Amino acid sequence: MLQELAQWPVDNVAGALIGPGGVTETLGDTSRAFALASVTKPLVASAVLVAVEEGAVELETPAGPPGSTVAHLLSHASGLAFDSRDQIAEVGTQRIYSSAGFELLAETVEQATGIDFPDYLAAAVAEPLGMSTTTLDGPAGHGATSCVDDLARYAVDLLAPTIVAPETMLRARSVWFPGLDGFVPGYGRHKPCDWGLGFEIRDHKSPHWTAPSSAPTTFGHFGQSGTFLWVDPVREIGCVVLTDRAFGPWAKPLWSEFNESLYSR
Repeated sequence: MLQELAQWPVDNVAGALIGPGGVTETLGDTSRAFALASVTKPLVASAVLVAVEEGAVELETPAGPPGSTVAHLLSHASGLAFDSRDQIAEVGTQRIYSSAGFELLAETVEQATGIDFPDYLAAAVAEPLGMSTTTLDGPAGHGATSCVDDLARYAVDLLAPTIVAPETMLRARSVWFPGLDGFVPGYGRHKPCDWGLGFEIRDHKSPHWTAPSSAPTTFGHFGQSGTFLWVDPVREIGCVVLTDRAFGPWAKPLWSEFNESLYSR
């Protein structure tokens, strides 16, 4: 099912298909490290959720501009700009995709725990799942490196949570601050633009990078480095694809068509 990835116009690609029992198929060098870009965000969000369960922070903990909380930052509802800490909208009024917000999340957890956030991410997420290649060497919004083997383990955990309680993951993959309009980078404005706690929710967005046939509750993330991860909790399947070509016009038709093909076989 993954063979068409070999025809993509990229120098290197690796992928994995996940089913109810774990990884069902792989392609390429699944141990090769790739820059994740914004696929970093779900990993960071998972570490923040661990901090919530440990009592270090709460979803209601103030973070970001006045009136904003950890939950607002996780769901891009804080009003912060994409790449700066400038507030460009009132809290809770728009879905403004903000990498800067994830830097603030990392700082919030650091301050609450006294642990450097890359170390906290390793201890909370990577080590329990055996993700030995995964590191956060740059900004918390887009600075992680990982491989398909690691992210496949993570995707399996999203379907059957172990690093956080199933109830916590259910909340994380549910819509927060519903009804907010916003943009998905590269795919335009959506009304509404649904988001969970660190995870984009497919809902009925069109155009979109996931499959048109995927369940509205499908959640995940893609990155500008040519990477994506999604999980469909209804079908109990997921997919990880990592490449070394930056997202652009080449990716928009291929990603959606490829993901759709996984539903039609």
